[in-house]
Amino acid sequence: MPFLLNRLQAKRLHPRPLCHPGHALRHLMPCLLAGALWILALPATATEPAPGHSLESIRTWVLEHNPELRALDLEAQAAEARILPAGALPDPSASVDFRGLDPDKPWRTPDAGRQVDYALRQRFPLWGKRGLARTAASQDAVAVGLDRITAARDLLASAEAAYTRFWHADQAVTVLDRRIVLLRQIEEIASVRYALGRAAQQDAIRAQVEQTSVQRERIERIAAKQEAAATLNAVLGRRSDAPLATPAGAPSLFVRSTSLSEALDGADAHPAVRSQQARAEAARTNVVLERRKRFPDITVGVGAMQFGNGIESTALMLEVEIPFQQRARRERERESRLLEEAALARRDATLRTVEEQGASAWAQWTSARERRGLIENTLLPQADATWQSALASYQVGEVDFGTLLGALNEWQGADLARVDALRDELLGAAAVRAIEGEIR
Repeated sequence: MPFLLNRLQAKRLHPRPLCHPGHALRHLMPCLLAGALWILALPATATEPAPGHSLESIRTWVLEHNPELRALDLEAQAAEARILPAGALPDPSASVDFRGLDPDKPWRTPDAGRQVDYALRQRFPLWGKRGLARTAASQDAVAVGLDRITAARDLLASAEAAYTRFWHADQAVTVLDRRIVLLRQIEEIASVRYALGRAAQQDAIRAQVEQTSVQRERIERIAAKQEAAATLNAVLGRRSDAPLATPAGAPSLFVRSTSLSEALDGADAHPAVRSQQARAEAARTNVVLERRKRFPDITVGVGAMQFGNGIESTALMLEVEIPFQQRARRERERESRLLEEAALARRDATLRTVEEQGASAWAQWTSARERRGLIENTLLPQADATWQSALASYQVGEVDFGTLLGALNEWQGADLARVDALRDELLGAAAVRAIEGEIR
């Protein structure tokens, strides 16, 4: 009995839980199922990695995500969709003609004496007009497709240039940071020499002033990097403040041409020039089409006449247009000829523009490459040797602090000039590649 009372008291102290384990499990199952589905869908909905670690990632992102290229793709598809309708027959027309209506009783049935005429007409353009219209639409579609290729080249060149500036700003900051570290080291040397009475206090102060000046330049370089990142994101079709990956190394842009003449030999094959040529050919086709419109088209029709409840007779119709508006037709022919001449002139202007851009880009690329080679092979070793000599001489008191500071500035300035020359070389290479047609 005491054991039974103890069990009853235990039940009062520990009543049955409000929620049975089975009920809790049933409520937990939807949550578990939703979590499992979310985990399974996570790889599909995960965001793509931020571009920027390499130049290839930038090119791939531009070709796949740039909104302007998507719009041009849709416009090219729309131009192709216009080819078939351009040469199609016009829609036929059908007519119903009620005759013999009684003004007082127009609702009479046909068997009460009303005559009904049915007709179906189809106009047929002759003299090859449909083929010419289809050819002109095809040439316009080719021009739109070439415009898309031109835009892809320009966007890739802009992306490569923006990525080069983005990388260059980061490298310039690295050079300036190294320069600040060296300035702090020579400041410590100057302080030690001042404590030993071998140098003036002004040496350490001049090192501090120089550090402040370099810090100011560093802030400018960081601002340039932010501007380059915003420009690069705009070309990529992303938000201006979207994150970019840190470049893994210096971008590499290969130029195929070995001379300026070789680079300009392909100017005629540039898609911008070919696009204008396709438009000129479309305009020439329209000239022929307008001349063919001097000859009339025909319209063929069939009909039937119902009187009462039966077909009383059938009819076959043939209509011919009368080319009466000769003045308007001559003006349309004149318009087509002027448009052809304008398209040819625009093609020549585009060719000259492409050649000018190619020559300017080639000059920038070659001069920057020569300047970088001179800095790397001559100026940097000379400046490094001068710095090492000035540092050793200052430590033993053979040169003053101004000579040491000048040697440091020349050495690190040469390194910064090397980075700037590499930036200019890459920018020129990107412009040359846009003329050559290197889009991958």
